[in-house]
Amino acid sequence: MNFQQLRSVREAVRQGFNLTDVAAVLHTSQPGVSRQVRELEDELGIQLFQRAGKRLTGLTPPGQAVLPIIERLLLEADNLKRAGEDFASSHRGTLTIAATHSQARYALPPAVRDFSAAHPEVQLRLHQGSPRQVAEMLMAGEADIGVATEALAQYEALVALPSYRWTHAVVVPRGHELALQAGQGTPLTLEQLALHPIITYESGYTGRTHIDDAFQRRGLALNIVLSAMDADVIKTYVELGMGVGIIAAMAFDAQRDAGLHAIDARHLFASNMTRVAVRRGAFLRGYAYEFIRSFAPPLTRTLVDQALAKAPGSSFEI
Repeated sequence: MNFQQLRSVREAVRQGFNLTDVAAVLHTSQPGVSRQVRELEDELGIQLFQRAGKRLTGLTPPGQAVLPIIERLLLEADNLKRAGEDFASSHRGTLTIAATHSQARYALPPAVRDFSAAHPEVQLRLHQGSPRQVAEMLMAGEADIGVATEALAQYEALVALPSYRWTHAVVVPRGHELALQAGQGTPLTLEQLALHPIITYESGYTGRTHIDDAFQRRGLALNIVLSAMDADVIKTYVELGMGVGIIAAMAFDAQRDAGLHAIDARHLFASNMTRVAVRRGAFLRGYAYEFIRSFAPPLTRTLVDQALAKAPGSSFEI
């Protein structure tokens, strides 16, 4: 039994049982992957995969039982390598962050700047994706730390730590009737918003769930004419007069967005919690703890370790 055999099995599942894709990921040949899988099956005395001819079509019941063990073995092998690197060169290495666009664009820059200044020998890699993609990158070992508002707390394979709360704002062009009403001290209502076409985030992004919930509780229709992942895109189409925007308040800058007016909407929509997540059971190098602390100061190494020690499904608040 060797790690290449284990990786071949894991990647076969991750790549949807497409051996061509598995071979590309592992930088080997398709016959090589097939051989590694067969040799492991022979050694274990069980068939891990269902087959149609030479094609893999799924996991057998024994394969389903063995896969979590393979995942743990490969995770611990990676942990062993990271532990060695941490002791051999504690201030040098690579740290991969996966984040949604809003977090990468508006929340992470100060932490990235400060961390890079303090750790010049650590190479930072920043990947952007949906909350689901961020979670998948963490679980696949493609990222060390994930930052998102939605979804991260839904995965038992992840430890998702609360970092900070934020609220939404409504943005309209200068001179818009809602801006004039706000200037007169008239509180914005959901009923007023429901009279306008809405431009906001796609489902599953940046607190969209709380927007939908607020309208549903009041029995109001939400007339969305455009949805996007990116607050800058939303603001662009609001400036074009296509509708009223609902964005994260942190995404509005009075100087940069001089053509728009922002209206505080914290009384309309529930506040949102951005979370920092790591893969359960993964070894974190010392500078990973320091990046987390740079982004969310209350998340000390002690608190992170306490959260990692909790059983799956346990809540953790600060």
